[in-house]
Amino acid sequence: MISVEVVIKAPIEKVWDFWITPKHIQNWNMAFDNWHTPYAENDLKEKGRFKYVMISKDKTKSFDFEGIYTKVENFQLIEYKLSDNRIGSIRFEDFGDHVKLTEYFESNKTDSENMQKQWCQDVINNFKEYTEKF
Repeated sequence: MISVEVVIKAPIEKVWDFWITPKHIQNWNMAFDNWHTPYAENDLKEKGRFKYVMISKDKTKSFDFEGIYTKVENFQLIEYKLSDNRIGSIRFEDFGDHVKLTEYFESNKTDSENMQKQWCQDVINNFKEYTEKF
């Protein structure tokens, strides 16, 4: 399991909303400036589906990040299973004026664990920056 974490200076309600709402996901879900997420759908409930379409801005590379939710505890925990059967979870720890977000996920077999960890860390760093800015 790979894990990444970030501390966001915002109330839990805002952090939760920005994490789960497609219009916000499209603004923070990227690891590099030359990528973007032009489409996101999210049905946050157990057995609900999610799909984020990630595309390089030059349109030479793309992939869908998609799966199904296996457990949802509002403002605390989201567990999921990706379309390739890997599992992951996001924990939200509320400290009043800030939230610690920790994501755990199984690595894929094609990319190095270091690359996957850095990619995910960069994405949640973007989430932190976006959430604290707006």
